[in-house]
Amino acid sequence: MHQQHNQRLRVAVIGAGVASPPHFKSLHDLRDEVEVAWVWGRDAQRVAAAGLPVGATVTTRLDDVLADASVQAALVLTPPQTHLHIVEQLAAAGKHVLVEKPLELTLAQSEQLVATCERHGVQLAVMLQHRASPAALHLSSMLQAGELGELLSASASIRWWRPQSYYDQPGRGTLARDGGGVLMTQAIHTLDLLLHLAGAPARVTGLVGTRLHRMETEDTAGALLQWADGAVGVVDATTAAYPGYPERIALNFARGTATLEAGALRVERPGAEPLLVGQPQASGSGANLMGFDHAGHRAVLQDFVQAIAQQRAPLTAGRSALAAHRLIDAIVRSSRTGAAVTL
Repeated sequence: MHQQHNQRLRVAVIGAGVASPPHFKSLHDLRDEVEVAWVWGRDAQRVAAAGLPVGATVTTRLDDVLADASVQAALVLTPPQTHLHIVEQLAAAGKHVLVEKPLELTLAQSEQLVATCERHGVQLAVMLQHRASPAALHLSSMLQAGELGELLSASASIRWWRPQSYYDQPGRGTLARDGGGVLMTQAIHTLDLLLHLAGAPARVTGLVGTRLHRMETEDTAGALLQWADGAVGVVDATTAAYPGYPERIALNFARGTATLEAGALRVERPGAEPLLVGQPQASGSGANLMGFDHAGHRAVLQDFVQAIAQQRAPLTAGRSALAAHRLIDAIVRSSRTGAAVTL
């Protein structure tokens, strides 16, 4: 089932809820490369009101999508706890899958989801759009070329704000629906980018707490990371920092320092002018949840489409997304046991 170079990739969109607007905008931008055949949802009227792509058919039956051999891929935008069940059916039908983050509620379910796609030989990408920013891509290529030398230390700061009304919505901040709190829902993008750039640490010590909000899971977390080569790192994540601040990653190397803040990169090296890449972007760090541009979503979607055509792994391949989930699990487990966790 290979995409012809002169044909658009026919896709289905599964779910048209809160996560869907940046995906629909991206699909519109990429309409020369992608054709939306179906949009599935439990409530047909609500789906139709979501602003459908031209030519898409609304259905409440997933079987319509599974049985359509012309559909080569699907975007799964439903809540995390539904992902495994839906992706198992799509993969068995030979459909490539782009799934919203996180992969699933638990690490075990996420690993099962990845294994399912590998077993059926379909591509799996995750919407981890921070990897696809021009700043992140530039820094990644610099690091692959060894331009900054050995990593010495790292920090990731995700100091966001969510009002209590956010957590008063049914399921918000619960293990049953979200799989976690600030780490799994807000910080996961920054943690994923940290690991994408620096690799996974070998040892994690974590502390989590619910400091401000009435909610089941954590609204505040801190962690100390240690890499196998001795590099150290810290994580600082919260949704209790009014009014919300841009997320920030700082990487200190033997030959300079790289800082990513709000999607802009600054690299400073001895004897050289600072290198600046990208413009600071609004991020949804404050009360406006969708206060971000959809360029990152578009870049991940376009890479997914090209990965299918080129039969290569996508930039945000499913197996690579497990690293952030493992880190989050380790931070929470360490906090619970009071002991460091070895990854």
